[in-house]
Amino acid sequence: MEKKEKELSFEESIKKLETIVKELESGEVLLDDAINKFNEACVLAKTCDEKLKNATDSINKILNEDGSLKEFTIEE
Repeated sequence: MEKKEKELSFEESIKKLETIVKELESGEVLLDDAINKFNEACVLAKTCDEKLKNATDSINKILNEDGSLKEFTIEE
């Protein structure tokens, strides 16, 4: 049975992404390792982007007095 990895928080993902970028920028990573790290960074970046979009969507909704949600818009 496969062990499911714990999903990283947004902050943990960003920290891990920053570490990978520093490693790749150092130029001291073997090509195969660099490719693997680049692929991992892409997955982390996509995950962070999705979490930010979900947070933005949640924030852009306001609760009406009757308990229903509606999109937040600024009226001019």
